[in-house]
Amino acid sequence: MNTIILVFVTLIVGGVLGYIARYLFAISQRKSLELEVKQMTLQAKDDAQKIKDEAKQKAEDRLLMVEQEEKETRVELKKTEDRLVKKEELLDKRQTDLDRESMLLQVKIEEVKKIKERIQNSELEKRKELEKISRLSSEEARDILLRDVEKQYEEDLLVHMQKQELFMQEKTERKAKDILATVINRLASSTASEVTTTAVSIPNDDVKGKIIGKEGRNIRAFERTAGVELIVDDTPGTIVISSFDPIRRQIARLALENLILDGRIQPAKIEEIVEKAKTEINKIIKEKGEQAVYECGIFNLDPRVVSIVGRLYFRTSYGQNVLQHSIEMTHIAGMLAEELGADVAIAKAGALLHDIGKALDHEVQGTHIEIGIRILQKFGVDERVIDAMKSHHDDYPHASIEAIIVQAADMISGGRPGARRDTVENYLKRLRELEAVANSFEGIEKSYALSAGREIRVFVYPEKVSDLHAKQLARDIAKKIESDLKYPGEIRVALIREQRIIEYAR
Repeated sequence: MNTIILVFVTLIVGGVLGYIARYLFAISQRKSLELEVKQMTLQAKDDAQKIKDEAKQKAEDRLLMVEQEEKETRVELKKTEDRLVKKEELLDKRQTDLDRESMLLQVKIEEVKKIKERIQNSELEKRKELEKISRLSSEEARDILLRDVEKQYEEDLLVHMQKQELFMQEKTERKAKDILATVINRLASSTASEVTTTAVSIPNDDVKGKIIGKEGRNIRAFERTAGVELIVDDTPGTIVISSFDPIRRQIARLALENLILDGRIQPAKIEEIVEKAKTEINKIIKEKGEQAVYECGIFNLDPRVVSIVGRLYFRTSYGQNVLQHSIEMTHIAGMLAEELGADVAIAKAGALLHDIGKALDHEVQGTHIEIGIRILQKFGVDERVIDAMKSHHDDYPHASIEAIIVQAADMISGGRPGARRDTVENYLKRLRELEAVANSFEGIEKSYALSAGREIRVFVYPEKVSDLHAKQLARDIAKKIESDLKYPGEIRVALIREQRIIEYAR
């Protein structure tokens, strides 16, 4: 028991001693912290005072610098003000001088006016005195003087004028001949011309029977679809295609050759082959147009214009191929433009397109020049090109030197020996007029002039023209041909009304 008490007392005494020791240590630690805080406070005050002193010194330095800059600025402004004052004084002085000079000029002008009036009055008085002495007015004296001078030098003036006129005429003609001779010598062109018939070779005479068909139905179907006339006579190994329209003739030739190769000659097949031939001919037309513009060096035309140009490959004028004529003209016009210093591109384009209206003249009303102008305007061709092409037959005044060049090139190309045949052109013109008369009536599907213009074959729409009306229509066409056209012999009007009904069995 005593041991327990002793242990307990020992624990109590140890706890009290530990508390006292801990308390003493805390007091010691607190004093140390307070001392450290005081030292930090003093250090902070010293640092703050240093910063304050540095800031004050910088502020004083900055203030001195600003004052110095302000002083310099005031000095500069003072100098600028002085310069402006001097300039203003100088301007005021100049203005004063100008005002004074203006006044002096005004005074001198008035003096000059007065002197001029005195001179005029003096001259008038002298003239009146002279008129009084000579008893002639100034106009009469001038007329007498002019008559005397003219009479004295009239003969000399006339001789001189005649010499100059002859000299200039000879010089101009010589220069023009030199230019034309140079251009023509540089150009070599074919003089071949077109005809109005095409011969197609056949392997044997049995093919003729197939082409004619039972009761002539195949040949009628071919002539109707292609718009040409087939001449099947006793000539061995040949069938002749006749048409004044070269495009129709080429389509018919190509279709007939393909039919002979195919061997199945019947109306349905004929229509199919003719349509294919039209497609192929249109392709050829496009290629010919592209070849023409490439050969002539003209590359900025609308593709539709190029295609219309290609149609001229199958067109003739006075027996001369129009596309070849246009290409030839383009080269001539280009060379003339080079010689004369004109616009070569405009001259060449005007020459190539000068007869473009002939590609559609049998389809559109108007002269080929008017049709050509409408075509070129529709597709946005340069107005300078239109001005150059529209004057080649003197239908319009020449608007530029390029227009004169195009006309000269047309005359050169068309005037070559063997280039043209007038009778062929008149013949084709009569056939076109014949078709135009028939197409002027309503209800006409298409019409073809055949047999060298001795027959006109007219196809009508069956739903628009009845059988009774067809007879009257044929009579009206014949009467209009009699009244409007001049022709030898007689013309047969064949009007065809065909009702075709197609159904399909499926």
